[in-house]
Amino acid sequence: MATPDLLFNLRNLFYLGAYQSAINNSDVPGLDADAAAERDVIVFRSYIALGSYQLVISEIDSSAATSLQAVKLLALYLSGDKEGAISSLKEWLSDSAIGSNPVLRLIAGIIFMHEQDYNEALKHTHTGGTLDLHALNVQIFLKMHRSDYADKQLKIMQQTDEDHTLTQLANAWLDIAVGGSKIREAYLIFQDFAEKYPMTAMVLNGKAVCCMHMGSFEEAETLLLEALNKDAKDPETLANLIVCNLHLGKPSSRFFSQLKLSHPDHVLVKSAASAEDNFERALQSVA
Repeated sequence: MATPDLLFNLRNLFYLGAYQSAINNSDVPGLDADAAAERDVIVFRSYIALGSYQLVISEIDSSAATSLQAVKLLALYLSGDKEGAISSLKEWLSDSAIGSNPVLRLIAGIIFMHEQDYNEALKHTHTGGTLDLHALNVQIFLKMHRSDYADKQLKIMQQTDEDHTLTQLANAWLDIAVGGSKIREAYLIFQDFAEKYPMTAMVLNGKAVCCMHMGSFEEAETLLLEALNKDAKDPETLANLIVCNLHLGKPSSRFFSQLKLSHPDHVLVKSAASAEDNFERALQSVA
């Protein structure tokens, strides 16, 4: 008889972006050592997703398991110590005793994806082995505009567990990237999440992006304002609101200012800054 998966709900909360709920519901009884270690990884990654990097850095000491040390590296990286984090990461990945640890490989993939060094990320994630790694591969391949490779990763996930939240999420990401008639399928996946689980900014953004692709900008705006109520600093919500308002002919400068303040490295902020620079240069060449 299969043992019950005691972390099923906790994992789903994390995957769908209900980070505070994951933290609040993390006291799961009856966990063995491996499950307890996985629980701790989920909790600390939830704190990271909420921006509590220093808490993670101070709570995980040098005696903690490799998987937790890897999570601490992600917190260090995101808190600004990029060079130190990448240096430690490369050292650990080359250590035969711990280099194949799936959480360490996952964190390596996440960090190198942040660095936009997709080939380096894939070097550590491409062999997969866990649904988390395959889902990250889907994201990396979509960033590289290789939906054909992303589709191969999704098929592996579907063979492993078609109904898994991560498999469904990866399916929706790919559907949105492919576009056309697939957008409706992605919308239905997010709608299904909305009916089964607590509504999160991530799920609302997923539905809103599908609405925008289908030309339903008013519905998208309603969903995004609901997401903003849940998390006023969420970069994807702000970025999507900017795009949505441009299509609706509404001012978006307030959302842009919020995005610029809370996430100065966001791709939308950077591309706007480079467009301004080009505009300034064009003016100077004419003047």
